[in-house]
Amino acid sequence: MSNISKGVGLFPTEPVGAIREYVQLAEGLGYDNVWFGDSQNIWRESGITMGAAAVGTERIVFGTGVTNAVTRHRSLLASQWATLAEFTGGRVALGIGTGDSSLRTMGLKPLKLAELEHAIEELRTLFRGESVKEASSGADFHLNYLTEPTPIPIYIAASAPKILEMSGRVADGVIVLVGTAPQFIEGALKQIEKGAKASGRTLADLRIVLWTPTAIQEDPKEARDLVRAHVSRVVIRPLPAEIDPELQDAVDRIRQSYDYYHHMDTEADHADLVPDTLVDLFALAGTPAECRERVKQIHAMGVDQISIVPFVRPGQSKTETITQFAEICASLG
Repeated sequence: MSNISKGVGLFPTEPVGAIREYVQLAEGLGYDNVWFGDSQNIWRESGITMGAAAVGTERIVFGTGVTNAVTRHRSLLASQWATLAEFTGGRVALGIGTGDSSLRTMGLKPLKLAELEHAIEELRTLFRGESVKEASSGADFHLNYLTEPTPIPIYIAASAPKILEMSGRVADGVIVLVGTAPQFIEGALKQIEKGAKASGRTLADLRIVLWTPTAIQEDPKEARDLVRAHVSRVVIRPLPAEIDPELQDAVDRIRQSYDYYHHMDTEADHADLVPDTLVDLFALAGTPAECRERVKQIHAMGVDQISIVPFVRPGQSKTETITQFAEICASLG
């Protein structure tokens, strides 16, 4: 089995110093990417956190998991990423989506797919050093300090069939949030491949990152409890494969009660509505041996990277989970 590419998703719920320590640990353990959550009302500022965490690193790639083009105007996004690329020597991956908790917490609606595609086109134009037009004023603007084109890979976060297909058509990579069960991963890859073919490409031309909530514990019940909140986040969206009808009532209750101000909070009330069956479909959670078998299964399906979102109890360190996942991957590689 070839080496497993590893990523870790970090949400700035802790002070920047703690996040820096996780990044340094991840780089030392051979992680390829670190992805930062961007939701200004519930987490610390992602841009400042990424810049601070990049200091002293040499290899690991910095990305967002994910940002949006509403709370962050495309001129701001382009300048932020061109600057981070300059500082890190190009170790960046701009992860973007239609907008989730960063918008929902303010009563704003996510972008339509056509709007997201247009924003990505404009970002690429700005990264080339060219001008784009501000829709509201009609004024042209560009990044005045760029002396040469700055190619920055753009990854789209996707769960639903339509955005998975669009990602295959326009993105450099896809952050896939569909769970860990084979039927959902296979369904996602089929949609991405469909989009890739429409643009004259294949799956091999994109980088596929499987994003999974993760808790590795000797007590499997504790592990499952830790990821229930993130599982609820996944199942409230359309998915590329059908959920067992017997689970639909649980999914409907989660959708009705989901609170975006407790987005991915292990203590959220909506987490209590997630049964074990859904956890096993949509997370990497259990004993080290159970997680090893699931990682082996996922890797065999052809994703380019497994990126964990480590979950622990409030106040606990994520160090052990980050380390355990690296050890699991090493044992399979």
